[in-house]
This record gives sequence, C-alpha cells and structure tokens, in this order.
Amino acid sequence: MNPDLTSTELTADLLIVGGGVGGCAAALAAAQSGRTVLLTEETDRIGGQLTAQAVPPDEHPWIEQFGCTRDYRRFRNGVRDYYRRNYPLTAAAREQPYLNPGGGTVSGLCHEPRAALAVLHEMLAPHVAAGRVRILHHAIPLAAETAGDRVTAVKVSDTRTGHVLVLRAPYVLDATELGDLLELCGAEYVTGFESQRETGEPHAPAEAQPRNQQAFTVCFAMEHRPDLEPHLTRPDSYAFWRDYLPAMTPPWTGPLLSFTGCHYITRQPREFVFDPIRESSGEASGLWLYRRILNRSAFNDGAIPSDVCLVNWPQNDYLLGNLIGVSEAEKATHLAQAKQLSLSLLYWLQTEAPRTDGGVGWPGLRLRPDVTDTADGLARQPYIRESRRIRAEFIVVEQHVGTEARCAVTGLSLEEVTAEVFPDSVGVGAYRMDLHPSSGGDNYIDISSLPFQIPLGALIPVRMENLLPACKNLGVTHLTNGCYRLHPVEWNIGEAAGMLAVQCLDTGEAPRAIRNSPDRLEEFQARLRARGVETEWPRLRPL
Repeated sequence: MNPDLTSTELTADLLIVGGGVGGCAAALAAAQSGRTVLLTEETDRIGGQLTAQAVPPDEHPWIEQFGCTRDYRRFRNGVRDYYRRNYPLTAAAREQPYLNPGGGTVSGLCHEPRAALAVLHEMLAPHVAAGRVRILHHAIPLAAETAGDRVTAVKVSDTRTGHVLVLRAPYVLDATELGDLLELCGAEYVTGFESQRETGEPHAPAEAQPRNQQAFTVCFAMEHRPDLEPHLTRPDSYAFWRDYLPAMTPPWTGPLLSFTGCHYITRQPREFVFDPIRESSGEASGLWLYRRILNRSAFNDGAIPSDVCLVNWPQNDYLLGNLIGVSEAEKATHLAQAKQLSLSLLYWLQTEAPRTDGGVGWPGLRLRPDVTDTADGLARQPYIRESRRIRAEFIVVEQHVGTEARCAVTGLSLEEVTAEVFPDSVGVGAYRMDLHPSSGGDNYIDISSLPFQIPLGALIPVRMENLLPACKNLGVTHLTNGCYRLHPVEWNIGEAAGMLAVQCLDTGEAPRAIRNSPDRLEEFQARLRARGVETEWPRLRPL
C-alpha cells in the first residue's frame, strides 16, 4: 500500500523507519496490539534481506523445532504454503513437512524473494486494510527533529516525486539497513571495530577501527540454460576485477574471481566446487547448491526449466570501501563498483571459470532479472552485514556469547558452558560470530558461539528516550554483530522493539524504566512470552 502523499504531515502511535525484516516484524507486533504504525521503505519492496537484498534465510540448526518467535515461524510456514498453493510441486515435495523449495544448503528454507514479499504482505494485510499500518514506499529519511532527548519528527522524501512528508509518533524505531536514523537523530552510535581496551574482547584489535567494516554484497540470481542462446556481456570493469587480488591478513589465497579461496574458519586455502550440472543431479555439492532458491526437481517435469541460484558468495563480497561514514558521492561509487564486481563474476563464470571436465566457462549461465524484479538483474539493494550500532545501556560482547571466551570467563568445560544468561532477555538467537572479510583488510573472522539471548538493555539507547533500534543496529560490537545480524534474530529484535514501544504506550512508562524495574520487566517479558517470543534456550551445543 502506498497512501496518497498530498498531505504534508502524518501521525501514528509508532513510526518505523525502514521496511526490512526488523521493521516488518515491529510493525506487525504493534498492529496486532491495536496500535497504529507508519512504516517507511526506501524501495518498492518491504522485507529487506529477504526481498530487496534477495538473500534467503541464514538460520540455526534447530529452527524447525524452536529458537524463533511465533510470528517468524508463521512467516516460514507461510512461505511453504505459498509454494504449495501456487507452484506445480511434485507429490513427494508437496508432502514434505519441511519443504525447501530451493534445496539450498545454507538453510532448510531457501526461496525466491517474491515468495517472502507475498507472505509479508499477507501477514500485514488485515492491519493495512484496517488502517492500523500505512506503508510509505520509496521514502528515504532526510532529517529528524529532536527536543532534548526525544525525537519529535522525521522528514522523509518520496524518491519519485520529491514530495516531503513530516512523520510524527510518540515512539520512533530505526529499522534502516545502515542505522541511518541514528545519525539523523544525533543518537550516540559506533561503527566498525571497537578496541580491546573498550570491550575486553579477546579477538578485538588494540585500537578502534571505525572504518573497518564488513564487506557488503550486491547479490544476483542466475540459472543454467545451455539450450538457449548465450547472454554474454563483458562488464566495463571486468579486467580490473578479473585480476584483483584481495590484500588482507591472513592472505587471501588467489584472485577474488577464482575457485581458490580461504576456509572461513581455518582461513587455510580451499577449493570451491562449482558445477551446475553435477550439483543439480546430486552428484556434487558446492556453490551452485549453496544458496539455490529453486530446485527444478521439486516441481513437475518441465515446469521449471532450470535451478535458480542466488549468488552471495565470497567472490562478490565488495572490499574496497564502505557505505557508512563516506560522502554520498563515495557511497554511489562503491555501489556502482560492487555491481560491476557481481556482473564481472557472472561473466567470468560464463567465459573463463575452470570446469571439472577440463573446459572453461559455462556460457549457459544467465541472469534472472525477473527474480530480483530489476532491469539489470541485480538485487535492488546490497546485502548489508554491518550497520551503525547504537550505544546502548548494555552492550553484548564476545565474553557473553563466544564459546572460548565463555569457557575462559566461567572456568567451565565445553560440556557445561552456556552463553551469558540475561535477566532482561527479550528473545533468542543462534549463529556463529561470522564476519566476512572487511574493508580494513581482515580476512574471515569466524568464532564459535553459544545459543544466546537478546538483552533488553541492548535495545535502549544511553540517552534518547523514545528512539529504539529495531534490527542489527542494537547494542552489539563488531564481533557480536556477526551472530546477531541474521534473519530470525533481526525479526526477534524488531518484534521486541515494537512490543516495547507498545508496552510504553500502554503503561506510560519509559523503556529504561521498564528494564530497570523488576516488576515492570517481568510484566513485559510475560507479555512477550504470551505472544510466542522465546526468551531462553534449552541446553544445546556450541555452534
């Protein structure tokens, strides 16, 4: 829904700036509680990672049984039902309780962006129809008005018309992919790598590195159609990217555009497998299967002519600059270069990639611009791994969730140790501290972690009273961001932030007052648990 933008001011109970995973979860939670919501989105697609960035979920191994909110499970079930209702699945696929339409190895639920978009709109539809939720597409935040420690209004511009709207609400949530609202509001935040002196984290550097940020990636979808005329277009920057050798510590082991790279944990040389034919037939497993979002064998013969693979690989991680802390001109340059990298990767795969049969190139590889719904076949937005992070009342550090660090802190064995138990838990998550190579020259940083909780203190700014983080911009560090940034955790963060705003509106209490009063905190946590938010884990092994 895109309401008429002829008025100059809109008001609601909650203003959520950013329509990604966390923003949608926050809007849904608030609307289910009877509150009105203004939800802004820069593109014409809500859903963030799941849609505009085109990335299927990254999830923990217990996701089918526990470890997410009821609404996130409803979303996952909705995606499976979407395929059962609309696609010619084989009888065997249709009967699978844990249907994986893509059969990708990264998750038990790999799917197209269009499926996620449809399900999110279905979930929000009754609230949009009732007027509780108004979605403002193509709306970018321009400025924020503040009075003391409160945000009083946010100005957004329609990217198609230039029309400016003033949006007001008692509570404002930042669900932008880069934490843009934190900067506009003057909220205290941090970027990049904190120093060990500040956090005490064993894997942090001696000095802070605010410009050292994880790579971002412009994803694309491709199919393999050797039966059709090849589409081979040499990108303008192909020569540069074909010869580009990343400079990082420990060293990358070959050109970026190659099947020689680093193992993400050991950082030792590894050879990637890529063979669309053998992987589709089940004879091999590699990059083609990694984030495959359509598995043609799950559909009736001839219904789907080719598997579809979502390319979010080490080979198209962009390392030459950041999207935070740079001018708009620099940001545009980095985005353009990142797109050239992804197109160059495709062209290399089509023309020069070594094949297991001794040949070179797979000319039958083709972009699927209908999957991303873009003219160039690339995702609408880059996949963002690292945002501005708010300085919160409580910061989650490596010693709270890292397996090795927890053993050192507690003196417990691997069989006994758990993540820090947070008395103000408002959700759970599980993922390794998975940091991709960075703009500061770090190779992979991948640290074993324990199934963790989301502390309410990480959602409460040190100063601002009515501004809440609603995605990966909460109070975590460069390191712990690596495990708090994934799809189910972002959903849980957004849902908890939305419900915190609702609780404040219902009780007249401020967020920090709820956290710092045992009775009020217990009341809020009980409300979360009643709506299906899990706040603690059973005993599990480290990741």
